[in-house]
Amino acid sequence: MNALANFFTRIVSKYMPDALVVAIILTALSAIIAMIFQGSGFLDVSRYWGEGFWNLLAFTMQMTVILLAGYILAKTPAVDRLMDMIIAGIHTPRAAVIAATLFGGIGSWLNWGFGLVLGTLVAQKLGRKVDGLHYPLVIAAGYSGFAVYGVGLSGSVPLLINTPDHFMENVIGLVPLSETIFSPYIIVMNLVILATLPFFNAMLHPKKAEDIIEAKPEPAVEPATEPTTERTFAERLNNSAIIGVGMGLFGLFYVALYLFEGGGVTLNFVNLLFLFLGITLFVTPARFLAAVNEGVKVVSGIIIQYPFYAGILAILAGSGLIVTFSNWFVAISSAETLPIFSFISAGLVNLFVPSGGGQWVIQGPVMMDAAQQIGASIPATALAVQIGDQWTNMVQPFWLLPALAISGLQLKHLMGYMVLVLFYLGIIFLGTIAIWGFMAV
Repeated sequence: MNALANFFTRIVSKYMPDALVVAIILTALSAIIAMIFQGSGFLDVSRYWGEGFWNLLAFTMQMTVILLAGYILAKTPAVDRLMDMIIAGIHTPRAAVIAATLFGGIGSWLNWGFGLVLGTLVAQKLGRKVDGLHYPLVIAAGYSGFAVYGVGLSGSVPLLINTPDHFMENVIGLVPLSETIFSPYIIVMNLVILATLPFFNAMLHPKKAEDIIEAKPEPAVEPATEPTTERTFAERLNNSAIIGVGMGLFGLFYVALYLFEGGGVTLNFVNLLFLFLGITLFVTPARFLAAVNEGVKVVSGIIIQYPFYAGILAILAGSGLIVTFSNWFVAISSAETLPIFSFISAGLVNLFVPSGGGQWVIQGPVMMDAAQQIGASIPATALAVQIGDQWTNMVQPFWLLPALAISGLQLKHLMGYMVLVLFYLGIIFLGTIAIWGFMAV
């Protein structure tokens, strides 16, 4: 395993550019493919791209908020102390890799933004604490837990098709969470991943001391000193626990009221819950805003790069390429195998468009129409698209940006390990979807 990890790391270090460059290359590649296979002209492709560049702006904001809210919650003093308590007894590199994977996985199941940040923050703490720990691997391990985000409480597709008035409700109706993320197939799959992926990652730890890159020590922080002058009225308001906790509790009260009145779990609900938990746990507005300012640095790459992927999605949709591509797989599918081909096609499309929700808007109708025509399972086919998305996120540079921003590493340091994780998870994902597809018919 170490030999394979070293091989992929060397390849990636030599040929993998920065994430923004990857987005630009994918833009050019999608334009070329659309012109060759769909007969689109250069002017058409340019128009699709330009008109679609801002199409996902609202969704970009939603994704940015969910990641920022997750970062804020992970940085609250209560969660930070809890992380320190849990990792206090970890002293060996392999135990550290296992712990980082579990933190990332469990956190991502609860909320993908929270888990994406939590896994990296725990990995960073362990990297500075445990002697002989290979820092790139532990950061990669913390990120790998992100593999369960789409079948967790903040998964785009299962939440969307469980939301009243979603855009395909007249076709497939409302699909309850009991048939998607809480189905026996998905529960067992998640348990298998959380039970085995940490040990798979631990096996990748380098054995030779010369191959190990340790984390830089945590920078020294000078003790805070209380200002000698009396606080102004404005400063007292900024540091008021009554204002901070009061606003936080008011938001959480609404969350409870929403659930009591039968509201469903949607992306906006998850955002609201995590945001006001963060406000409450930071106690004062000043501390909360300080965490927000730090978090903006983590999400900055997503803010600037998401429009590029929106442009790619517009090329794929406007040229009809994504529908043609999906129809290729539908044409060779049966009721039993449609979820399998939905998974594969979604994984490939996700390399160009790393957006579960955005991808679902285009690919979902094709797969749902096919599922109804040939009698395939609606929940299995829909979740197969979501799982395909989260599968290739392991090597999609876009979602690695927060981990890179927090850890200070470069893409080339992690990608070799993520390729191996991709292969391993592919076996588990494909096996689950195949069993579900055949059993559900």
